[in-house]
Amino acid sequence: MTKTRTRALLALPAVALAGLLAACGGGDGGGSSTPPPAQKSTAPAGATRVTADLADFRITLSRQTFTPGTYAFVATNTGHHDHALEVEGPGGENRSSTVSPGESTTLTVTLKDGKYEVYCPVDGHKDLGMKTEITVAGAPVNKPGTPTSPSSPSSPGNGY
Repeated sequence: MTKTRTRALLALPAVALAGLLAACGGGDGGGSSTPPPAQKSTAPAGATRVTADLADFRITLSRQTFTPGTYAFVATNTGHHDHALEVEGPGGENRSSTVSPGESTTLTVTLKDGKYEVYCPVDGHKDLGMKTEITVAGAPVNKPGTPTSPSSPSSPGNGY
């Protein structure tokens, strides 16, 4: 009798929670149980948008040159495994949420001058080649008679 009462008492909060969740549901009337995307994939105001294609097992960025500033890395998982994006360097270490195949997430990072490593921190993916490097350099100072040189581009995302 005690086990039955304990089970009933444990089930009561679960039933109440299920009822509350059903009452708070969409209201679209369609009865769809499609979950929302992991995170919105739009860049915040003032940030430069960079797309990052996270495939098995490489990262491809939409731009190769960076100057100091705020960037929104919109990472889309086009692979068959869960992936995330991490940017590590002089501006600190920043990591996105982990996304399932087909999902996107946005990682907003303020980059300073220097070299950064961009990689997938999930389950050893970095060691499988899911990494690249970017160099952030300020606008070159153009003194008379001195040629300007563009900042060195990053690798295409198939390792260094």
